[in-house]
Amino acid sequence: MNKKNTCDIFCYDEEKVNRIQEDLQTVDIFGVSEMLKSIADVSRAKITYALCQDEELCVCDIANILGITVANASHHLRTLYKQGVVTFRKEGKLAFYSLEDQHIKQIMVIALTHRKEVMTNV
Repeated sequence: MNKKNTCDIFCYDEEKVNRIQEDLQTVDIFGVSEMLKSIADVSRAKITYALCQDEELCVCDIANILGITVANASHHLRTLYKQGVVTFRKEGKLAFYSLEDQHIKQIMVIALTHRKEVMTNV
C-alpha cells in the first residue's frame, strides 16, 4: 500500500488560516528561528548543553570540554551571545559564560527528551 503524506484534494479551513496568519504577524518568529539556528550548530549545541550542566564556565573550560581551540570556542560563544542564548562577565583576564536564562535550559532539555522519545519509537 502506497501512503502519500499530502492531501489528495486541495481544501483549507479559511477561518483557521486567517486566524493563524494574523497571529503570525504578532510574534517574532524570525527572531526565534535565528536563536534556534544558533543552537543548531553541533559545537554551539554542545556549549549550550555544557552550560546546562554548570551555572558558569570560562572560555578555556568550554574549549577543553569540546576539544577545540579557545579562539574557536570564543567564535561560537559570540554567536550564542548575539542571539541571546548566553551572557558573560569578565573577571580580570577571564571571560565567564552562562545561559541567558532558564528558558534556554528548558529548550535544551525538551529537545533532548523529544529526541530520545523519537529514537525509542523508530
